[in-house]
Amino acid sequence: MKNSKENPNWHYLSHTVAKQLKVAPNLGLTNHQAAEQLKTLGLNRLLEAASRSPWLLFFGQFKSLLILVLIIGAGLAASIGNIKDAAVILCVVILNATLGFYQEYRAEQSLKALKNMLASKARVRRDGKAMEIPAEQLVPGDIVLLKAGDRLPADGRLFVAHSLEINESTLTGESEPATKEVSESLPVETPLAERLNMAYMNTMVTRGRAEMVVVDTGMSTEMGRLSKLLGAIPDSPSPLQLQLDSLGKRLTVIAIILVGSLSLLKWFRGEPLTSIILDSIALTVASMPEGLPTVVTVTLALGMHRMAKNRAIVKRLSSVETLGCTTVICSDKTGTLTMNQMTARAIYFEGQHFVVSGEGYSSVGAIRPEIVESAIPDLAPLLQAITLCNDSRVSGGQVIGDPMEGALLVLAAKGGVKPADFEGKLPRIVEIPFDSANKFMATFHRGHSSVRLFVKGAPDVLLERCSHFWGAEGVTPLTVEQRHDIIQEFEKLAKRGLLVAQRDLETNEFQANENPFTYLLNLTFMGLIGLMDPPRPEAKAAIALCQKAGIMVKMITGDHKETASVIARELGLHDTVVTGLELDRMDAHQLADVITEVDIFARVVPEQKVKIVQALKEKGHVVAMTGDGVNDAPVLKQADIGIAMGRSGTEVAKEAAVMVLTDDNFATIVGAVQEGRTLYENILKFIRFQLSTTMGAVMVVFFGPVLGLPEPFTPIQILWVALIMDGPPAVALALDPPRPGVMREQPRNASGRILTLKRTAKILLFGVTMTVGTLGLMYYGLLTGSEEHALTLAFTVFVMFQFFNIFNARAENGTTFNKRFFHNRLLWVSVMGVVCLQVVAVHWPPAQAIFRTTSLTIVDWLLVVGVASSILVLEEARKGLMGIVSFLVKNSTR
Repeated sequence: MKNSKENPNWHYLSHTVAKQLKVAPNLGLTNHQAAEQLKTLGLNRLLEAASRSPWLLFFGQFKSLLILVLIIGAGLAASIGNIKDAAVILCVVILNATLGFYQEYRAEQSLKALKNMLASKARVRRDGKAMEIPAEQLVPGDIVLLKAGDRLPADGRLFVAHSLEINESTLTGESEPATKEVSESLPVETPLAERLNMAYMNTMVTRGRAEMVVVDTGMSTEMGRLSKLLGAIPDSPSPLQLQLDSLGKRLTVIAIILVGSLSLLKWFRGEPLTSIILDSIALTVASMPEGLPTVVTVTLALGMHRMAKNRAIVKRLSSVETLGCTTVICSDKTGTLTMNQMTARAIYFEGQHFVVSGEGYSSVGAIRPEIVESAIPDLAPLLQAITLCNDSRVSGGQVIGDPMEGALLVLAAKGGVKPADFEGKLPRIVEIPFDSANKFMATFHRGHSSVRLFVKGAPDVLLERCSHFWGAEGVTPLTVEQRHDIIQEFEKLAKRGLLVAQRDLETNEFQANENPFTYLLNLTFMGLIGLMDPPRPEAKAAIALCQKAGIMVKMITGDHKETASVIARELGLHDTVVTGLELDRMDAHQLADVITEVDIFARVVPEQKVKIVQALKEKGHVVAMTGDGVNDAPVLKQADIGIAMGRSGTEVAKEAAVMVLTDDNFATIVGAVQEGRTLYENILKFIRFQLSTTMGAVMVVFFGPVLGLPEPFTPIQILWVALIMDGPPAVALALDPPRPGVMREQPRNASGRILTLKRTAKILLFGVTMTVGTLGLMYYGLLTGSEEHALTLAFTVFVMFQFFNIFNARAENGTTFNKRFFHNRLLWVSVMGVVCLQVVAVHWPPAQAIFRTTSLTIVDWLLVVGVASSILVLEEARKGLMGIVSFLVKNSTR
C-alpha cells in the first residue's frame, strides 16, 4: 500500500502537515473522504509473505532425491506389469509426503494464532465527532486521539501533547519512555529516536494525552519500512538438512553403481530382462533408506510439539535441531533479558545505602540496609514524597501511566506506604508537570499550617537547587563534601538515579497565583533512588546454563553503555562493551578479531545488529537471536535461529523469526536447546539403525545372486522391513529421554559429518553381520528344505536382526544395558509389536500370499532368534573389550 504523497520528512515540516493532508484538526476527515482514501490506498496493515497453498506444501515433500529414486523404481515395476510392488512403493512415498505435509501445515496454523499484535481499534475524530474504528481502516489525514495505555495504530505528527511520553522500545530499543512535544520543526537529519514531534506505529503511550494527524499507514510506516528489509535476506537450510541432502546423494550414487553392477552381471549370465529389472528394483529399494525422511520429519515434529507444550512454537521443523548446535545466542536487552518494567533497586537516604528486593510492578519485596548490621531509619518521609509527587497508579501488576512513577509507587508499597494513606491529607494544590527541558516534576500540598513542596527529577538539575541535607541528625545545611558524595552516588547508579527533595513553606509565604518555579530554591535533599529495568529472575540461571553448555550469550541493545553494563554484570556476563560508534569504525576483519571476546554491544541500530550476526556466522558460529521489537526483525531473519517473543513481540518480529516464545521467557530457550540436542542424538540413533538395515539389505540382495543363491527378498518384503522397523520402533527412538550430561557438553560442530569414519565402520560391521547371518541361514534352509522355506528363514532372520540391532543403535558408546534400558515404554511396545507382525506375515495364509512365505517350526524360530541375537551379543562383547583395554591403558599411565 502506498500513501497519497511521496513520504516527506514529516518531522521537518512546519504546522502545514494538516493542510498538506487536507484535513482540519478540529473536525477531522469526513467519512466520505476516509472511504475514498481507503479505496485508493488500501487497509492499514502490514503485507505478509504469501503463504504456500496446501497443495504446494504437499508437493514440496517430493523434492527429496531419495523419494524421486523410489518413484522411478515404482515406475519400472509397473512397466513390467508388477503392479503390486509398484503400488506398495508408492504407498510408502505418499505416506512420507503426507506426514511431512501434516506437520508443516500444523506449524503454520499454530503461528497464525499468534498474529494479534496490531491495535484492533483506534479512536479518531471524523465529521467533528470522536468515534472508534478498526485500526486497519485508518488513512493519512485521520485525527487520532491518544491517552495513556493506547498502542499507536499508525505513524503520525503530533499537534496536541500534554505531558506525553511514549514507550518506543519496540522500535528504538530504548527502555525509557520518550518525552514527546509539539515542535514546529526538527532538522531533516534528526534520528528516529529523537523525533519528539512524531509518534510511530506499535509504540505505546505511557503518560499524558495527545492528538496526532496520521501521515503514514501500513507498509509506509517505520514498522513497514523495517519489514521490507526482511525480503532481501534468504532462508538458509539447517545443518541437518545439508547433511541429509549430502547423505541422500551419496546413497543414490552407491545405489546406481550397485544396480548397474548387478544388472551387468546378470546380463552376462544370460538371465531374462524381467528378472534383471525385478532384481534391480529390489536392490534400488534396499539401497534407499526410504524411512529416513519420514522418521526425521516425525522426530522433529514430536520435538516441535514437546517444545510447543513448553511454550516455544517452532515454525520450521528443521529449525528444531539447529538449536542443538547453537554456539552463540545474541539477545536484545529490553523485554528479553530484562522485564521491560522499571524497578527501584537502590536507595541513598540519610547517608546510608539500601537495597530493594523484588522485580517489576509487584509489591512483593523489601527494603534492607546494604550493611546488614545497620539500623533502618524511618523511610516514611522519602516514601511519602515519591507517593504524593506522582500521577500514575499500579493495578493488578500493571502500571497506568509512567513506568518510572509506577516503580516509585511499588517502592513505597514495599516500605508500607500507599496512596490510600493520604486520602483527605496533604491535598495537591499546584503542580509543575514533568518536562523534558526541566527534567523534574514538582507538586505542592496544603498541610495544617504550611505548604509542602515535593520534587523528583534528574540529580544533575535538582542538586543545584538544594541547600540543605536530610540526615540522621535532621535537616542541616548541605556541605561541599555532601554534594560531592551525592554526585559520586549518582555515578554509581550508572546515571539512572532519581533525586527526591522537599521544602516546607509557611502558609502566608506561598501564593498559588505566582509562578511556582520561584519556590524551587533552597530545597532539602532527601535521597537518591536507583532505577533500572531489571533482569528477568530466570535469565541469569538460563545464561549460566548456556555457558555450561558451551554457548556464548551476547547482549545487543540500543540502550546506553552504562545501563547495559549494569544489567550484564547482574546476569553474569563479562563487562566488555562495544558501542555502535565503535562498531562503525571497525571493518569486517577488525570486528571478527574481537567479536568472540565482547559480551555487550550498546547503542546499536538494526543494521549494526545484522553486521554482528554476519561476523559471528563468518567465524563459523551457529547464531540464535532473540528479540521482540520491530528493530530486531532484520537480524532475526539473518540469524540461523530467530527467536521472537509471543506476548510482547511485534508482528514483524514474529514473522521474521523461526521460533516464538509464548511466555517471553529467555529461560525457555535453554529447554529448547536441550530439546534440540536430544533430538539430534535421537536422529543419529535412527540413522545408525536405518543405515545398518540398509547396508545389510544391500549386501544381502547384492551378494545373494552373486553367490548363485536365489533372490533373497522381494521389493515388498524390503518395504515391509522398512514399514515395520522404520515405523513405530524408529519413531520410538525419538522419544528416548535426554541423556544425562547433554547440557554439560560443548555444542556439536554444525559442519561435522553425520557419518564419521568410526560410525561408518560400525555400520559396515553390522551390515556384514546381517549379511552373513541371513545368507548363511538361507543356505542352511536350502540344504534342509525347500526354496520357499529357505527364503522365509532369510526374510524372518533379517527382520529379527533389526529387533536386536535397535538396542545397539540406542547406545553408541557404553553398554545398552544401562539404567535407561527400560525407560522408553513405546520402544518396547513397538519392537514386541514387530515380532507379532512378523509372526502374522509368516503364518497367516493371506499374508503368506502377499509376502511369499511359508510357516516355520518352533525349532526354526529358535534358530532365527539365536542367529539374529548375535548382532547384539557381538557388539556388547566389543564394547566390553574396549572398556577393558581403556581401563588398562589408563592404569598403565599412572
